[in-house]
Amino acid sequence: MPDEALQHDEREREQQYVSMLYDRLDSMRDYAATRLRKVLLEKGGTPQARSERESFSLMYTEDIAKYDAAENGLCFGRIDLDGQDQDTERPDGDARRYIGRVGILDEANDYETLLLDWRAPLARPFYLATPAAPEGVTRRRHIRTRSRKVTGLGDEYLDLATAERSGALDGAGGVAGESALLTALNAARTGHMNDIVETIQSEQDAIIRSEHKSVMVVQGGPGTGKTAVALHRAAYLLYTYRQQLAKSGVLIVGPNDTFLDYIGQVLPSLGETGVLLSTIGDLYPGVRATHQDSLECGEVKGSLAMVEVLKQAVRDRQETPQEPIRLRFDSYPITLDRKVVTRARGRARSSRRPHNLARPIFVSAVIEALADQHAARIGSNVLGGANLLSRDDIADIRDEMRGDPEVMAAIDGLWPQLTPQRVLADLLGSRKRLATAARELTAEQRELLHRIGVAGFSAADAPLLDELAELLGVDDAAERERADREWRAQIADAQGALDILTGSAPQDLEDELDPEILMAYDLIDAGQLAQRQDLRQSQTAAERAAADRTWTYGHVIVDEAQELSEMAWRMLMRRIPNRWMTLVGDTAQTGDPAGSSSWQTVLEPYVARRWKLTELTVNYRTPSEIMEVAQDVLARIDPGQTVPRSVRDSGTRPWARRVPEGEVAEQVRRLVAAETGPGLVAVLTSESGVDEYLDLVSDSVSVLSVRQAKGLEFDSVLIVEPGRIVDESPRGMNDLYVALTRATQRLGVVHAHPLPDGLSKLSVLE
Repeated sequence: MPDEALQHDEREREQQYVSMLYDRLDSMRDYAATRLRKVLLEKGGTPQARSERESFSLMYTEDIAKYDAAENGLCFGRIDLDGQDQDTERPDGDARRYIGRVGILDEANDYETLLLDWRAPLARPFYLATPAAPEGVTRRRHIRTRSRKVTGLGDEYLDLATAERSGALDGAGGVAGESALLTALNAARTGHMNDIVETIQSEQDAIIRSEHKSVMVVQGGPGTGKTAVALHRAAYLLYTYRQQLAKSGVLIVGPNDTFLDYIGQVLPSLGETGVLLSTIGDLYPGVRATHQDSLECGEVKGSLAMVEVLKQAVRDRQETPQEPIRLRFDSYPITLDRKVVTRARGRARSSRRPHNLARPIFVSAVIEALADQHAARIGSNVLGGANLLSRDDIADIRDEMRGDPEVMAAIDGLWPQLTPQRVLADLLGSRKRLATAARELTAEQRELLHRIGVAGFSAADAPLLDELAELLGVDDAAERERADREWRAQIADAQGALDILTGSAPQDLEDELDPEILMAYDLIDAGQLAQRQDLRQSQTAAERAAADRTWTYGHVIVDEAQELSEMAWRMLMRRIPNRWMTLVGDTAQTGDPAGSSSWQTVLEPYVARRWKLTELTVNYRTPSEIMEVAQDVLARIDPGQTVPRSVRDSGTRPWARRVPEGEVAEQVRRLVAAETGPGLVAVLTSESGVDEYLDLVSDSVSVLSVRQAKGLEFDSVLIVEPGRIVDESPRGMNDLYVALTRATQRLGVVHAHPLPDGLSKLSVLE
């Protein structure tokens, strides 16, 4: 049979199998949709019944979302194991395994596995097997589909004899599924990141499935797939540790909103929708970063020196009066002087409680002193000098003082109930407060922090707000009392339901029942029933976590982790006390002055030496021609850094064109208009130059600063005035390195000013 005919028959056989899988997926989706409709149509019932409906509704909704996400590329691979008859059309035990986005079982045939979830241990040889270490695999097949139609097959023969006969031997350590990988890499970008579930490579797989339970750092140069690995690791951990992480949740922190939008479709496509994605600036509940700090201001806010500044800012709100405060209580004068306040403040501070939680101690001490003063005035025996008031009388005076507006207003002015937002806004908006609280900072640094007429907060403010929340504490006594009342009412309702259930059993039936047969009220008490009626359980872990500053996650993943400031690390570490984290980044790409150039410096204060460094060494994004230029810039940043090895060439040399200063903008517009290649185009410029080119923005053209382009990729990149990019940032060469490595196909540079050092390998165009 001719090879073409053989390929056709093979494709037809795979088409039949894939069609069968889609039929099963449709059945699973239909079942979930039917159950969901039934749940939504049910009305009324007990609180327990309503709670159960909420839970089932959430479960079926998530199932439908998972099945919908698996629609595209449901089955993408197959591995044949030793002893398999290659002409067999259906699986023969474990001899042939199909790999896909979700697991599918054959319920009619003893729950036989029809499709392995890519995260399952049995699917791992699909990513790891090589001719040198085949792991029992004789052939790996990549199945390409569009919609539900099989469009192509790619076979790799992994046993040496068969590989030699077929000419398919690519040697140990070769790129697994090279044809499928290069097809994916050369595809035009769409503006959203795609998953790499079909083309995960062995070094990536080792990180994704790592069982390391402390901090794992994934260091990798541009294009090595750090972000994809991090997202697939999140999906793998949720699959492997579902029970643990479904309750505590997984947090993924990215550098900016553009990046989060870019990666937003990856986890849903892998069947995971319960992960919280956030920037550092939006991680503090109820506050969104709307203000943009200068790099210099962000550097000051990100330094650990701000811890002492904030501590002092809170202490400064615990005031003592310069002059005695004259008050009237019950028509009598009383005096709140410095001595009374100082003594009360000392008692409150010695409790070592946060400001708001120590406030009741301060209030009680002041009220006690004022009540004694008032009692001495109105209750003294003029002749004998003795106080005629009893302890109960004085206690009544204290209670009345707590309800007196004038007295409480004076106390509030000396030790107010504070919010983090109020303290930070007051601090940054006042040169006087800054001078008092930030004595350790220079006058220049204090001036950088000072702001006038700024209503919102910046991304660098979020860690400061979080620090202040720790220093202030939350006086939630009233809230806890309200919650306790509601809980007691729930238990009373639940007990009433059990009492009704108990009383509804006929006495003669109870007499006839075997005493060992348990009734419902024997199996559950009122507290347990009330817990089951708690409607808050219908929220996902991600939804609850997003609204709760004190939430602690089961796992945290940070992308572009090198950009986090020291204050941001403090904020993040509060949310992951178990220290189970995956950090991905590249210290050579650190652009933020508040960021880090050393993983050891960042992590040792929190985990000592209990962290693991792994590296990604293969560049899948950037063509070799561009990396040849970028490596000279990398050598100027850190000569010890390893340049990731590119897996492909683009056939196009990166170039530079110098034009007169007044013609730069016109040249950029002309070049963008001339772009005819498929995919996305990015114009990357300095922070100050972005506005000049915003008119070019369209569905296929982005205009960004380097900071905004972090983590993104484009088919074609045009860098404008790289000298200005370097000059405008304390880490300008790092920014230039980032800019050079955003392109997947074509790179050009337009400039009027001289090029920075390190770009000598660009082809010069006239």
